[in-house]
Amino acid sequence: MYDKQALIALVREKALKFGDFTLVSGKKSTYYLDGKQVTLDPAGARLVAEGILDLLGADSMPSAVGGMSIGADPITAAVVTMSAVRETPLVGFMVRKQAKGHGTEQYIEGPVRPGDEVVVVEDVVTTGASSLTAIERIEAFGMKVRGVIAVVDRMEGGREAFAAAGYELKSLLTIRDFGIEPPPS
Repeated sequence: MYDKQALIALVREKALKFGDFTLVSGKKSTYYLDGKQVTLDPAGARLVAEGILDLLGADSMPSAVGGMSIGADPITAAVVTMSAVRETPLVGFMVRKQAKGHGTEQYIEGPVRPGDEVVVVEDVVTTGASSLTAIERIEAFGMKVRGVIAVVDRMEGGREAFAAAGYELKSLLTIRDFGIEPPPS
């Protein structure tokens, strides 16, 4: 089991900033979560990987985990590594923002094949747009997406967007874990 309180403390210390920010989605916000400050930290990578593996459950592991580069890359690497430590090995994959301009010219990188069942990972979900784009590319490659797991859900429409597209969003934390209420819908 992962230590949720330790992850909250680490996110609060390293990733949560207050001020005036414009998010990738274009939304304005009074706070910002810089997920890479946690997912590229050794303690954070371990906590995130353990949490994701706990959510996946040893009895229902997918074939692989991955998501949109670059945000999902350190999460993927941590989960793949911790899965080997736990002797429940998974492989990872990356979804490129742009197709390779050479070689196979594909969006998907990694030791995966059409038909694999996968889970998409993400550091912070706001609207879900980035992961929904990744899902389109993953499915075009021929893999089946079981769902999405985020480190933090900002609770600003992502869960609903995934549900409308037929996917479940699970998260290790929500913005409420930091005493912040999401804006009214």
